[in-house]
Amino acid sequence: MSVRTPDPFNSPDEPESGIPAQGPTWLTDIELEQIRHRLPILYVEAVPVHVDGFGRVVDVGLLLRGTALGEITRTIVSGRVMYGETLRDALFRHLEKDLGPMAFPQLPPSPVPFTVAEYFPLPGLSQFTDDRQHAVSLAYVVPVSGTIEARQDALEITWMTPAEAASDDVCAELEGGRGALLRAALASVGALP
Repeated sequence: MSVRTPDPFNSPDEPESGIPAQGPTWLTDIELEQIRHRLPILYVEAVPVHVDGFGRVVDVGLLLRGTALGEITRTIVSGRVMYGETLRDALFRHLEKDLGPMAFPQLPPSPVPFTVAEYFPLPGLSQFTDDRQHAVSLAYVVPVSGTIEARQDALEITWMTPAEAASDDVCAELEGGRGALLRAALASVGALP
């Protein structure tokens, strides 16, 4: 899995060296690669959903992405938490990054996730894998009510019923074992068929 999160502090006025100006909370690609081999990295993940008037999940949004190897996979909203950033701010930033500024996510009032997923670079240590790093992810179900437009490295967002999203075929398409995470998300809100 190779997902590149663009530098939010990258200025259009890059120095002639080609190395972008770095903000106080962002790492260069080299620094990030070195740290990924030494420390677990904290992530937030969000399963975007549409809910009805009673708060029941009626649709689940899954992102379609192309990998560096040219494969097409499904995934959920995911990204790193920056130093000094609150979980709510990180969730909002990544939801806006992947779903667009008009998605209108309804962030949970509590920062408590429905689960904590631990990703390892080697298969077999956990049901979740990420060949780049050891990562710990706090996972949330987040209702969205606005207009969604896939952005960044997402090709599109596909809305499915909970039954369709939890199917074996769709869960097998999710990268890094996220099919299990999606089913856990649906179970946490009483929407797992």
